[in-house]
Amino acid sequence: MTAAVLPDISTSEAAPGLSPLEWVGMQNIAMPIVLEEPGYRRTLAAKVNAQVNLPALHIKGIHMSRLYCLLDEMSDEVALSPALLRSTMADMVATHRDCASDSARLRFCFDLMLRRPALLSEGLAGWKTYPVQLDAHLQGDVLTLRARVAVTYSSTCPCSAALSRQLVERAFREAFAETPAPDIETVAEWLRDHATLATPHSQRSHAYIEVSLPEKAEDLGLIALVDRIEATLKTPVQTAVKRADEQAFAALNGSNLMFVEDAARRLQQALSPLYAGLEVNVEHLESLHAHDAVAWAKGLSQVPGGRASV
Repeated sequence: MTAAVLPDISTSEAAPGLSPLEWVGMQNIAMPIVLEEPGYRRTLAAKVNAQVNLPALHIKGIHMSRLYCLLDEMSDEVALSPALLRSTMADMVATHRDCASDSARLRFCFDLMLRRPALLSEGLAGWKTYPVQLDAHLQGDVLTLRARVAVTYSSTCPCSAALSRQLVERAFREAFAETPAPDIETVAEWLRDHATLATPHSQRSHAYIEVSLPEKAEDLGLIALVDRIEATLKTPVQTAVKRADEQAFAALNGSNLMFVEDAARRLQQALSPLYAGLEVNVEHLESLHAHDAVAWAKGLSQVPGGRASV
């Protein structure tokens, strides 16, 4: 018995409106990806967008299944890399020559999972996730790669800290007004009881960093980027902690007071020499106010008068 020929409306019928479409494809495709960087290899769950352009005026629709199958091949134990992204998008274009497609794009959204040690307690560690958005675009032979990572940290307000110190100082002066030269133990005892009569406000904060990635790199360099962000801010949120670690975290906050502007400038200055196309966006989720404080900046090489990236 001869198999029936199944209709393909996308090719047998002409488009009702003769106009090009910039992008056509799919989004939020569930698939595993393999991320491999120095000392790290892990399979992660991702949501993926895949699209090609449709310049052919008469073509009714692209071949969605071809895009899906190409993505499915990417998940077969091969680590995500600039070279793999280029070859996959080149195949996306090649399978749509009949649509006159000449460009393709991919977007991967996933959580980078990293194990982080406690600040002081030996052998104590826990997992943290860092949301990542990876955008790849192939136009002709030109590959563009952008990565966006999110890092959560703690921020303590410098103004609030100064106001709190003033209240502690005032209370100290009142307590020892009749004791011109109190001994150290008396002062220490007073501090144990009264040093927190006013405390500065701190809050969970987010840094969203977007950079361009070099297409010739062997890997995506996401872990190195996250490490640099956390080292710059100095107060990333912790996983497993004991009292000694919590005390150390309090000390880090106390020695790294920062407005949202301070955090944005720290990141701008630290990352500009290392990454092209830098964009910094920070949010301090205020504990004093019912609204949030935000700051945004480009890399210094993109700012008139800024120092160039290397």
